[in-house]
Formats: sequence, structure tokens, C-alpha cells
Amino acid sequence: MLANLYIENIAVIEKTNIDFIKGLNVLTGETGAGKSIIIDSINMVLGKRSPRTLIRAGANSALVSATFDNISELVKRKLRQMGFSIEDDVLILQREMYVSGKNSCHINSRPASVSALKELGEYLINIHGQNDSLELMNSAYHILYIDALSDFAPILSEYRSIYKELKKTENELSSANSDDAERLQRVDILKFQIEELEAADVKIGEYDQLQNEKTALLNSERISKELTKSLMILEGDSYAEGVVSAIDSVSESLIFVSQYMNEVESLSNRFSSALYEIQDCAEEIRSYMNEIEASDAKLEEIEERLDLLYKLKKKYGSTEEEILEYLENARKELSELENYEVNRELLQNKYDELYSNANKLAQQLSKIRHDTAEQFVNQVEQEMAFLLMPNIKLVVDFEKIELSNRGNDKIEFLISVNPGEDPKPVAKIASGGELSRMMLAIKTVLSKSDFVETLIFDEIDTGISGSAAQRVGKKLSQLSGDRQVMCVTHQAQIASFADNHLLIKKRVESDRTFTSVSILDIDGRIRELARIIGGEEITDTALEHARRLIEDNK
Repeated sequence: MLANLYIENIAVIEKTNIDFIKGLNVLTGETGAGKSIIIDSINMVLGKRSPRTLIRAGANSALVSATFDNISELVKRKLRQMGFSIEDDVLILQREMYVSGKNSCHINSRPASVSALKELGEYLINIHGQNDSLELMNSAYHILYIDALSDFAPILSEYRSIYKELKKTENELSSANSDDAERLQRVDILKFQIEELEAADVKIGEYDQLQNEKTALLNSERISKELTKSLMILEGDSYAEGVVSAIDSVSESLIFVSQYMNEVESLSNRFSSALYEIQDCAEEIRSYMNEIEASDAKLEEIEERLDLLYKLKKKYGSTEEEILEYLENARKELSELENYEVNRELLQNKYDELYSNANKLAQQLSKIRHDTAEQFVNQVEQEMAFLLMPNIKLVVDFEKIELSNRGNDKIEFLISVNPGEDPKPVAKIASGGELSRMMLAIKTVLSKSDFVETLIFDEIDTGISGSAAQRVGKKLSQLSGDRQVMCVTHQAQIASFADNHLLIKKRVESDRTFTSVSILDIDGRIRELARIIGGEEITDTALEHARRLIEDNK
């Protein structure tokens, strides 16, 4: 469960440290005090999308740290799968968000990514907000509630794998079934492209090689001049001896001296070796001179080849490798089109087999959904009756559709508000208060199969008051019996059930807004409930009413 939440520089919160307990944690405060910021902070540390506008004005970054204790075995297993360790059953998640948009995340002091926080967060906390009630207005969400209770994960996984392959084969078959005129036109295009590329006989690396040759030819006159100069220095001419001749003379002299001075023999040998090396270099320079003969015809040939390669690159790929890959793919596609009838028959057989298998699995999914829907209706109606909606009847309406990612079922919730009325879509007849209570009833039913230990309800009391709010508070208290529940509320009846009551309070100092969070003792709880009941002026009657609410709901 979430034991502690540290928030720094989030909106109007400069710094605050909040302790939570197992049971029902209630957050109250005046409108605009910052209750929603607590939820935003939790979402941030759970890796949810968080705008930079959350960062407090004037700050460079915002930091949220969440400490969880008594971690379940499921969470521990998930941590190990993600490559993280845990000690003493304590888990610490941290995320710092910078004005620049950069994020710094940690899981138990080890660096992590935002996506890792999000992946792990799904095993730690479920947040149910006001927008969840709006999901009931959209029938597309209804199948998700039934599936959440349906025990068919292996079947659904197998179905989706087959369905994915089915859609891929369907697209291939659609392409194969394109009209003959289009197919023949494509064959002509491919034949032209293949012929063009095969005639070009592109070689990997030749473009760069030709560029080097072109550069050499364009500078052949200067290159030839420098090579001639180098060779003259080495070999000399009719006016002066060259380096080779000079070293040869030195070598002969040292050979003579070495006959009388043994210690000169080594030096003589070095000059002899140098002479052979320089003579070899001279021969190599001479061979280069023979190659660098300026040829207009050769230059024109290279430029034509480079121009061809440039055009091919614009049409088929930016490198020789990509051009050759295009050629290979074109040959493959041409073969498939020329063997059109055979390929189409194979694809059709494959599609028929996949469709049959997918349809069988979809029927299994549908059967399980129908069974689950009966249990779902009974349990939700019981919960709604407890929430003072005894006359509402729920119907899960099934409609067969084409195969989709979830099978071939379309589900919509229909309700009858009054006895004798035909069930109609939720969106058409449910009020705001009915939607809030119906969503709480559904979430209560879903929570029985939910592995997450912390549930957060953010202002789900919209449109309800009086005895209905009392029942909502009692239901939240019951939910907190075996897990941690947090609730942001404006209702005194709900807040009176709190095991841990947190007050969110705003103050203004030196033209800056600050929000603080404090745990209320019994006297503080009474005054806060009295404020909710009576407004700014807290009367003795409101205080007495608040006291009775707390005592009655212990």
C-alpha cells in the first residue's frame, strides 16, 4: 500500500509530506485548495502523462516520491521481471520533471524510465475519477468491464494472435484480388525496373570509387607535374644528379671504408638498404605517372556512370545496398504476381483456416462473457440497491458483430430506472448522481477480482447528497476492510467514515499561494465536517451534527 507521498514544487504545493494508512483515507478542503493536485502528483509518480505546467512557478523542476510498504508477491515478481530488487518489502518510486521537459526517474534508487514507472504503477494503484462515470455514457467501454471479470486470458491471448495473422492475410488476399488491369500494369512496371537495374549492374562501393577517379582525372595535370618533380629529385637529370645517385655514391664510399673499419659496416648496410628502398619508390612513382594520363574520354565515361547511379539512387534507394535490395524485392513481387492464381489460392486457404479458428475462439469468449454478464448483473444490482437505487434493473445487451480484436461481441449496458419501464441505454436516462453511484457499484464488483491493493476515488460523489452520500461512504468503508482506499470528497457524510482524515488547506503569503496537508485529530475532524456542512460560519449545530456523524460511523 501507499505509505508516504512526498511532493515538491507541484503547482501551489511548495513542499509537503503525506502519510497514509491501510483503511479509508479521506482528503477534504475548500474548492481550489489543491485536492486535485494530490491526485495529479500520484499520477505523475506512476508514470502517467504529466504537463510541465504542473511545475510550480519560478521552480526549475518538480519532484514526487512515493513509498509503498507490505508489497505483495505479485508486485515483487513484477519487479524482478523488470530487473529491480526489493528489500524489507519497501518500494520507493521517484520522478523529477524539469522545465526543459526532461524526466529523472528511479525505482528503489536505481535509474528507471517513465514507461517503467507506468508499467509498475498498474500493479500498485487504481485511480477512479469523475471521468470514469462518463465511460458509462460510452458503450465502447462496457465490454471492458465484463472482460475484467471474465476468466479467459489464455483464450483471449490465443484469439488475438490468430486475429492479427488473419488481418495480415486478409490484406495480402485483398492485394492479390486486385483487378487484372492493375496487376498487369504493376507487372509491366516491375519488369521495366528490374531490366533497368540489371542492365546497370550496380556494384557496392562503386559510386565512391568513381568519385575518387573523377577527382584524380580532374587534377591529372597537377598530379603529373608533382610526380615528375618527385622523380627528377630522386633520379636527377642532365644538369644534376639525383638523390638515388647521391646515396649510391655514399654507399660505395662506406663499403670501401668498411674494409678497414669494421664498425662502419653496419652504417654501410643501412645506406645500401635505403638505396634499394628509394629506388623502389622511384619505380612506383613512375608507374603512377603512367596511370595519370589525362583522358577526356575516360572522364566522360566516369561522369556518365556517376549520372546513372545518381538517377538510380533517386528512384530506388540512397545507397548501392538499398538499390540492390529494391531489385531483390522487385524480383520477388514479380514472381508472386506472375504466379497470381497459385498464390491467391494458397492465401484464400490460409485465410479460411484462420477465420475458422478465430471464429471458434470468439464463440468460446462469447460463451464466457454471457456467463460472466449474469453474475455481473446480479452483483451490480445488489451494490446499487445498497446505494439506494433498488429499482434500477441492469441488462447487458449482446450484439453479434464482425470479428474484432476482442472477438465478435458488442456489449451495451441498458437500465430501467423505474419498474415496468423498458431498459434503455445508460447514456439516455441516467442522471449524474445515478451515474456516480452506478460506477461505484461497478468498481466495487470489479475490485473483488482486482489484484491492486490501493484504490483512489477522486470526487465520485458528484450529484449525490444526504442518505445516498451516507451509503457511498459506508461502501467505501467496506471496501477499505481488506485494502487501502483513498477518497477526495466534498461530502461530510462520506468524510465521516475516514480512518485517516487529511485536510488540504491553502494560504497566501507575499503574493504567493501555498498549500499544506495535515492529518486531523478528532477535534479537527469535527470542525472540518462542520465547515463542509455549514460553510465558513461554523455553528454549534453544525459541530454537533459533525460529532454525531463521526460517532455513528465508527
